[in-house]
Amino acid sequence: MGKRTILILAGAAVCAIAAVIAVRLNISVNREDTSISIIGGVDGPTSIFIAGKIPGEGEKGAEYTSMTMEEAKECFQASGDYLIVDVRRADEYAEGHIPGAINIANEDIIASEPAELPDKNQTIYVYCRSGNRSKQASAKLAAMGYKNIIEFGGILDWTGEIEK
Repeated sequence: MGKRTILILAGAAVCAIAAVIAVRLNISVNREDTSISIIGGVDGPTSIFIAGKIPGEGEKGAEYTSMTMEEAKECFQASGDYLIVDVRRADEYAEGHIPGAINIANEDIIASEPAELPDKNQTIYVYCRSGNRSKQASAKLAAMGYKNIIEFGGILDWTGEIEK
């Protein structure tokens, strides 16, 4: 059996384990409010991120809003009370980012609230390169209790100025 076949089988095993975990945690992957992301490279899966709304007593669950880049640009012009967070790696951010955006890598958003985001009621716009990491980061921030998270895709769709 070749290395590639072994890696494919290992990836399938990881997916199966993720599905078992989802079932054991009573998370349905068929619901709109739940997602399982398997992150990996050419050598196979490297991590699994499971996000879901888990309602607490009297709470609706962790939520964030999504909008297009164009809608976000209109909001930026209408209101000045917000933060823009680029969740790409620092080297990607340095290559060019939306003016005024701060950098907090998706990989750095883990169990505790980022120090750069002290106000959980602040409106926070989140983007990445293509829109995948921004969704992951938005779900994690919402699960931490941030109330006004707006995910708006990836810088690949940005038609405005770029700051370096």
